This record gives sequence, C-alpha cells and structure tokens, in this order.
Amino acid sequence: MEQLAKQVDGLTLEAVTAKYPNCHPEINPFDLYRAHVADVLANITGVDNQLIYPNLQWTSGLEKGDMVLAVPSLRVKGKKFDELAVEWADKFPENDPLFEKPKVTNYFLSFFVRPVPLIQSVLPMIQELGAEFGRNRFLGLKDPQNTESERKKMIVEFSSPNIAKPFHAGHLRSTIIGGFLANLYEGAGWDVTRINYLGDWGKQYGLLALGYEKYGNEEALKADPINHLFHLYVRINADMAVEKEEIDKKKAAGEDTTALEADSLDEQARRYFKKMTEQDPAGLAQWKRFRDLSIARYKETYARLNIHFDEYSGESQVSEESMEKVAKEMEDKGISKEDKGAMLVDFSELVPGKEGKRLEKPLVRKRDGTALYLTRDISELLHRSEKYSFDHMIYVVASQQDLHLKQLFKIIELLGHKEIAAKCQHINFGMVLGMSTRKGTVKFLDDILRDVGEKMHETMKKNETKYSQVENPEATADILGISSVMVQDMSGKRINSYHFNMEAMTSFEGDTGPYLQYAHARVSSIRRRAGLSDQDLASADLSLLTEAHAANIVRLLALWPDTVSNTLRTLEPTTVLTYLFKMTHALSSSYDHLQVVGSERELMKARMALYNAAHIVLGNGMRLLGLSPVDR
Repeated sequence: MEQLAKQVDGLTLEAVTAKYPNCHPEINPFDLYRAHVADVLANITGVDNQLIYPNLQWTSGLEKGDMVLAVPSLRVKGKKFDELAVEWADKFPENDPLFEKPKVTNYFLSFFVRPVPLIQSVLPMIQELGAEFGRNRFLGLKDPQNTESERKKMIVEFSSPNIAKPFHAGHLRSTIIGGFLANLYEGAGWDVTRINYLGDWGKQYGLLALGYEKYGNEEALKADPINHLFHLYVRINADMAVEKEEIDKKKAAGEDTTALEADSLDEQARRYFKKMTEQDPAGLAQWKRFRDLSIARYKETYARLNIHFDEYSGESQVSEESMEKVAKEMEDKGISKEDKGAMLVDFSELVPGKEGKRLEKPLVRKRDGTALYLTRDISELLHRSEKYSFDHMIYVVASQQDLHLKQLFKIIELLGHKEIAAKCQHINFGMVLGMSTRKGTVKFLDDILRDVGEKMHETMKKNETKYSQVENPEATADILGISSVMVQDMSGKRINSYHFNMEAMTSFEGDTGPYLQYAHARVSSIRRRAGLSDQDLASADLSLLTEAHAANIVRLLALWPDTVSNTLRTLEPTTVLTYLFKMTHALSSSYDHLQVVGSERELMKARMALYNAAHIVLGNGMRLLGLSPVDR
C-alpha cells in the first residue's frame, strides 16, 4: 500500500489514517482509494474532504464502478445536481494514477480504478495478511485511535435450547445466526463472550424426575441423554394426560377427586420441583446430572457447527433471592401492581401514548408467588451487567419474542438503568417452515444434520471418480450437509421465514452450500495441480495479469474488507453470502480465460497468485459464516 500511495504526490498512509475516521489502508485497500478521491474532489468542489469521504459508497455491481458519489449528498447549493456532476467529472484529472475519469449518470459520479496499480497492491496484501484479511481489529477498541486501548466487551446470547425438549428449528436459526454474529464482532476486535442460556429449570424437571423414576434406563441415559430424557418426558406427559382425563370423568360423574388430585403426577411434579427450589440435595444432584449430560452432548453437536460457548448459563442460575429483590424493587417503584393476587406491569400507566398500549400488561408473578420469565430475565440481565460490565449485549431470539424483549428492556429502563437498556439489542429472525426428518416430525438438531449428511453422501457417490479421491467421504458429506443447512438459513434476510427444502439446499446447482464448497475445492485443486510453492507465488510478475477477468476478480477481492464493515451495519449473514456468491460466479466465468496448468511458467505463477488470493478470501468469508471450507 505504501508503494501505491507513492504514486500520488503528497499521499502517505500515516497522513490519511490521521485525517479520516476509521481509515486503515494497511488492512483495507479501498480506504486509500477513498481518501485519494476525497482529496481530489475537495480541490475541485471546495467541499470539505471530511464530508466527501463518508459519502463515497460502493456500488451494486462492477459495471457501475468501484465507488460512487451521489452529488446531492455534498449539499452544494446554487446549481442543479446533474450539472454539478458533469462539471466535476470534466475537472477530474485525465492522468490520475489511481482512477480513470469518472462517468456521469444523472447526478451520480461513478469511479473506476485503474487495474494495474490495484492488482500490484491488493494481491500481495491478501497473500501477506492471509486469514486476517477482512478483519479490522481497530473497530472494537474503546479508543480506535490508540492501538493500546482496551477492547469493548460484547455478550452474544444465542441457541438456548430447553433440556429434555426438542432442539427445534428456532434454536437452529438462533445457533447459526448467533455463531456468525459472535465471529463478526470478534473479527472487529471486540472481546466477545458467547452465552448459552438454557431452559433448565421449572416444574417440568419435577415431571422429568418422575418419568426417570418410572421408565428411566441408566445405559440409555449415558448413551444418548438428550433423546432418552425427551422420550421420558413424552411418556410421563402422556400418563399425566390420561390421569387428568380420568379425574375429569369422575368429577363430571359427581365423585370426590380431592385425594386423586392431591396425589396426581402434576401435583407430585410441583412438590418435587418445590423441593429443588428449597435446595433438596437428592433432587438437585439428579437434575445436575441430567443437565451436565445434556450439555456434554450439545457440545459435540455445536462442535460440528464450529460453535463454542464461554458460558452455559440458564434459568436455574438465577437465584430466588435476586428475583425477590427485583420484584420488591419493581413494587416499591410503582412499576408492578397487584391484580387478583398476581403481580403485573401495566405499561399503559407507565409509558405515554401508543408505546405504552403496545407493551401490554405482562404478568411478573403468579398468584402462588412463582416468578415468571420476565422477572427471571430482568434479574439475569442486571447480573450480567454487574459480572461482565459489557458495552453491548445481543439477544439472538425468534421474532415471536419481540414483545417480551421490548418489555424486558423497558422495565430495565424504568428501574433506573437507562444506560444498561441502551446497550441491549434484540436480533430477531423468522420461522423455518415444513421442517421434518425422513423418519417423521423433527426432534433434534442431530436428526436434521444426519439426514442432510446422508443425502449429500448419496449425491457424492454418483460421481465415482471424484468420490474415490476424497479421503474421508463420510466426514466430507457431513460438512457439506451442515453447509447446506447453514447456507439455506443465511440466504435471505433474517426476518424472513423460509421453507426447509432438502432437495434445493443439497443441490450443487444454484447458490447453495454445496456449490460454495465446490467453488472453494476447485481453487484448491488448481493449486495442487499447479504444484507451486508460496515462494513461487510471492515472486510472480503480476503485470502479466492483463485480462479483464483478472482485473474484475481483484476488484471484487479488494471489496472484501468493506463488505465485512458493511455487515457490521446490517448484521445480516446474507450480506457476506451475496458477496461470496458474486466472487464464485466471477471465478467460474474466468477459468476458460485464465488457464493456470499448462500455461507458460511465469504466466502460470501470476494466475495462480490471483486464484490463491481468491482462495484466501473465500475461506475467510466461509469461516466468518461458521462453515468449514473443504479442499476436495
């Protein structure tokens, strides 16, 4: 980048870094290009370059230029915007070392970079930065100007399944999106803590304990705790339903059912759980064992998705005392009020206008004194603020919980913690429709992953030659299956619901997970066949890359750091995915024009250096999404 800066009189990396906010040409080539355009346009227009710099936007496609300026964004008065655009384009120097003369469309100025300097600077930069290319560690610093500054703290709460209940599609989406967001902020230099807030407490654990007593099997529990506990839970629930039906019949016949109800499974479960809340050692030991075995099994599944957690928290970790304290404070401050023996929050009395009505009247405590989810979540949020002193916390939860989280953040604010509420954010998402396995309705994430893995394996076997070259076909099929699920999930905007379509998502045709993996493997294969070392690539003569296809690939590669920083604004995995598919399409259409194997040696080195840089960026993008790139 220093070599590139030297081509422009008076341009230095230090000067632009000091002059423009979040400008780091040593990790983002387009920062230098933006700084240069801002300087040139400031001289032409008389507008302050600090106003021009942030208004230089990237384009929707290479045919529209590498960056674009909407003239009205500079707020120059006295002339029509389209006339200004023509005037400024005319005054732009013909012989600028980095840009061709801008093109005018209405009141837009489109800037096209000169390919040679871009190729000469971007390919060595990607080669040198490797896995770090696209990451911007400065963004997570409390003071971005000072590299010694402390990092900002981010909490991402995601996945959060209920023990002994199916790991359903909502948990799957939360897991995929949460894992991606945690990676994204880590790459931006934040200190990220990943929390899994388990549904691991409540009367259902009393019921589960009764189920284990009646039907439990030690071997089955150890072999597959999640499935075994789920089946016990289903069986004991069925027993309870039968029992309830009998009691209702006897009631209808006028019989006295007091004794039956007092000893019903429902009542036994309630008593058992009450003992747990009173710290009964035997009940807690059994519950802890169910929880620990389930977590150990979840960890194996998460590892397949490249996901780990720093903390397995859960509803059980919120103490009765902390909830009592919150409940009392809410009452004392007039936030909650008594209603038919229960406690509720009437937002219409606390928050003026439509917002108050929209927030409704949630219960915070039942008549029998049991705290509800909301009270528990308030206690947990305040506890996290104390424990982690976070700068930002994200809850990755389905859009069905929109109201619940709005209520939670508003109560935190009403309790006098406006600054804490302002640091919290709900990242929501739509539903997955029609999700069932080959063996019936969906139960667990493992079932889903097994099904798509089997489907991928069947597809792979159809190409015998290639199949024989894959070292561990089952493991590759598993990775491809996981990629197909994750890419289908990330293809649209988060808030959109989508149909779980196994045929479409496991196909190698179209913008799918398997196609993305194929594109990565194809570049790996060219490198293997070319047999060139890193030294060969480092000494390549990049001036031999004269074709438009080569220039277009480099223009896309140079956009990767901007794509990542834009993703920090959208928080949409599809922002990354759209970029990666654009890149794979550009690669795919280039192979016939930029043959590597069989070309003259120096040309082979230059073209391989190009494809190697694309391989690095594809891999970086896939890992950011949580995928494991395959080489065969």
